[in-house]
Amino acid sequence: MFKRISSLSILLVIIAVGLFQKDELLYLVKQGGTLSAFISMMLVAICVFFPILPFPILAGIIGAVFGATKGVCISLAGAMIGTMGFFLLSRYGFRDLAEEKLIKYPKVQEYEEFLQRNSFITILGCRLIPIIPAPVVNIICGLSRVKWLTFFIASTLGKIPNILILSYAGSMFSTNKLYTFGIYGCYLLLIFLINFVMIYRKSARNSVK
Repeated sequence: MFKRISSLSILLVIIAVGLFQKDELLYLVKQGGTLSAFISMMLVAICVFFPILPFPILAGIIGAVFGATKGVCISLAGAMIGTMGFFLLSRYGFRDLAEEKLIKYPKVQEYEEFLQRNSFITILGCRLIPIIPAPVVNIICGLSRVKWLTFFIASTLGKIPNILILSYAGSMFSTNKLYTFGIYGCYLLLIFLINFVMIYRKSARNSVK
């Protein structure tokens, strides 16, 4: 009970800060400097729990403020702080509650069984190609027997391409807006096509059966 209350309190604080301080935090992010970098990390971490701002927009803003290289480091650090926090809360704070919810979704349980057998590759694939929503991946991994180090390394490697593209696009916004929107568009189209092909192939296999 104590773990659940503590975890719930932490979660409520994170959501409250994100909801009521979003504009102030974004203002500080745009100022640049050391404080802005820490605020940016915190804002990215909050968005892992509660998407107060679409991540592509936030990563783009950070890339525009700090440049592509620093933007990638800041966004990646913030994303992993939030991701590991989500993972640990699922594993130690809301385990019973999360398991009750997942029982209602047999398909999710199938993913969990597959995850047990191929944890690193599965997590890496889910991060590179976001077919399954990131919060669901975090919860499933938190409830499974996946080692935290495996989860951390696979998630970090899987997030790098996404963050690299978004940060680079953001860094080019002030000089070439059309180029930035073109990168965003191509990236979203690529993700859509990959998802479409994988869903189509799965539907085709099911129809054969």
